[in-house]
Order: sequence, then C-alpha cells, then structure tokens
Amino acid sequence: MNVISQMWHTLHFLLDSLFNQGSGQFLMKFFPFVVLFELPIYLFILLGIFRYFLKKDQSVPENHLYYPRVSCIVTCYSEGEDVIKTIISLTEQLYPGYIEILPIVDGARQNKSTYRAARSMEAYVNKKYNRTLRVIPKWQRGGRVSSLNTGLQLSTGEIVMALDGDTSFDNTMVTYATKHFEDPDVVGVAGSLRVRNAYTNLVTRLQAIEYLLSIHASKVGLSEFNVVNNISGAFGIFRKSYLKKIGGWDSGTAEDLDITLRIKNYFGRYPNLKILFEPRAMGHTDAPDTFRGFYTQRLRWDGDLFYLYVRKHFLSFNPRILGWKNLIMQVWTGLFFQLVMPFIIMIYTTYVFIVYPVGFVLSIFILIYLFYLFITVSLYIAFITMISERPKEDFKLAIYLPLIPFFTFSLRIWNGISILKEIFEKSHLDSSMAPWWILKKTKF
Repeated sequence: MNVISQMWHTLHFLLDSLFNQGSGQFLMKFFPFVVLFELPIYLFILLGIFRYFLKKDQSVPENHLYYPRVSCIVTCYSEGEDVIKTIISLTEQLYPGYIEILPIVDGARQNKSTYRAARSMEAYVNKKYNRTLRVIPKWQRGGRVSSLNTGLQLSTGEIVMALDGDTSFDNTMVTYATKHFEDPDVVGVAGSLRVRNAYTNLVTRLQAIEYLLSIHASKVGLSEFNVVNNISGAFGIFRKSYLKKIGGWDSGTAEDLDITLRIKNYFGRYPNLKILFEPRAMGHTDAPDTFRGFYTQRLRWDGDLFYLYVRKHFLSFNPRILGWKNLIMQVWTGLFFQLVMPFIIMIYTTYVFIVYPVGFVLSIFILIYLFYLFITVSLYIAFITMISERPKEDFKLAIYLPLIPFFTFSLRIWNGISILKEIFEKSHLDSSMAPWWILKKTKF
C-alpha cells in the first residue's frame, strides 16, 4: 500500500509541476527523450495514411486492361494439407489473366505429405481457364532461398509472387497486386497480411492488432513516400526481369528484408524506381498461438535484423546507394529503432528502478504508458476509418488496445535479447529457414 500511495503522490506532483512549474522543467527532469525520436515517425505515417485516403480509389477501374502473366512461387516445407488452401485461393482469383502456380516442395523426400497434397490439386487447377499448377519437388532440402530461386528459374510469368505455402488470399489479391506494375518504374509490391487465427486466444489477438498497425497501417503511410521498409517473405510481388538483373534471392536468413535492401541499393542511382505497398492485396496467415511460440519466432526475426543491417548490408548505408530519402528512413526505422532503441529502453528501465523509489518509477511509467496508448489508439482509428476493408471485424479488437503498450514493451526488451544472441552466438546460422550446410557457406 505504501508503494501505491507513493506512486499516486508522485504522479500528482509530476502533473502539478507540468502545469504549474513549467513544462520545460518537467521535460528536462523526467521525460524519456527516446519518445521524441518515435513521435516524428508516427506523425509521418499518419500523414501518409491521410494522403492515401484522399487519393485512393475503391476499386480497379473498369477500363483497366493490364493483366500480365503471373507466376506464384509457393515455398513449401512441412505444410501438409494446409497447402491445399493456398492453391485453391490462388486458383479462384477473379483475375482474368494467366496465373501459373508453382509449389516448390523443399525436402520432398521427407515431406511426402506436403508433396502429395500439392499433387492432389493438379486436376482441379489445370481444368480451370488460364490456370496452371506445376508441383516442383526438391528431393534434397536446400532451404527457402533455394526454393525461391528454383521457382524463379522455372517461372514463365512477367510478374513473380513469392508466397508461403500456408498463406491463403482474398480472391481480388492478384488484381490489386499486379495493377501497379503497369508503371515501368515499379519493381516490387508488398502485399498485406492478416492473422487468420486472430480469435484463437489472447496472444493471437495481440498479434492481429500488431499486424494491422505495424504492417497494414504503417506500410500504407511509408508507401506514400516510397520508403517501404520491407517486402514480406510470406507475400511479396516482383517484376521478374528486375529480379533476374540482381541475381534473384541471396543465400542466408531473412531473405525478405535482404531482397528489399538489395533492390533499394539501386535507388540512389535510379531514383525513379519504386517499391509500393498495396493494402487491398490481402493474404491470411496463422500466427503462433502460444507466447512461447511467438517469442521463439521473434528471437529469429529480431536476431536476423542485426545480421542483415550490420554484418551484411552495413556498407549500403550510403546516400549514393540508397538515396537520401531511403537512407534517412533506413537509419531511423532500421538501425536506430530496431537495433539501438531496445538497448536504450533496457538501460533506461534498469537505471530508473535502481536510482528512484518504486512508487516514483511506477508513476513515470504510467505517463509513458498513456503516451503510447494515445499513439496506438490514434493509429488504430486512422486505420479503421481510412484503410480497413473489414472495419466491423477489425473494430472487435479495440477492447485489447490497452494491452498493446505492454505487449510492445515486452517486444522491445526481447528485441534486445535477440540482438545479443546474434552478436555473441551468430544465431542466424542455426535457423529453421535454411539447413546448416547452406548457411555455413555464406561469408556472413
């Protein structure tokens, strides 16, 4: 009870000093300045969302006549019967053009159930007009990048989609995804992802909100200024000729961020090139349904960030390579947000708990919590009112918004732990995305 009483007394004192003794003194003493590095990014994203809302069209124009041949490279490993959902959703697209579906079954000798499931769909797909299914078995496992490059070599489409074998899609996905390539400067499009099992339990609901805000809403804002930070590995769309020019995917983990950075390495010399985000090109994927599974997934994802930004692409942080606009955003949202800020937060949190009384610390964290809750709610409202194609469904998640600041804080701490694991153990070399005999041959 003493701690709670001290907390409320301190909180009252802080608010009183804010309004009666001047905000400047309050900020200098108590405000965590790391927040000031985040706020401009959120405002930048909200500006992009507002810009998107003002100019967006609700449907593809009826006189739209650009229907390029599309090759869907579906990387498969241990999906089993789930790959059938993916194949059906691609077959049933409303897209009038030609769609070639290429499930690449990695390690088909061990993953016979996935291979058989994909083969069982051949008659169903091939009888459809403008649809073809070719199942490609890779008997020796070579990893995701090996599967993608195999599909790239065998594909016949002008547009190539890199898709996960357990991801399904809205039937308008291909139409919305491909229409941007009518502009010859567009070399890549990031598709949007929703959590398919969002209502399984609390952890999937929190991830569903995270996907809506950090993938869907944030990339809409970034796309308006041609600074999309990543083309998702589960759902990326590319101009095949450009992929061929840069040599396809490179070996190693986090191939999605890697290919995005390699494409951006030409933006400094060719400033007209574009990577866009299309929120109406919608995919659905299952998220981990336990906190243990979730944090295990993020241990790999966040560790790979250090591997890519520092070990592999550090020399790319040059305005002559990325161009000034993408350099600033990549340093700010990549190097600083994802690699530096987790340690600032960990050090700041440890420091205040050691130096100040518990009640004082809790009162400071209440103010920080309210700030991040305000940012979360603002971004969520912007998403619901200006972007969402399923506003009624998405509104059901609003009740969980008060938990998001806590959820995000835990991710920041875990992000720092993941980076340390990568620094000292090179954890990217022990990845489920590629076998060790492939990864150990990379120079990084």
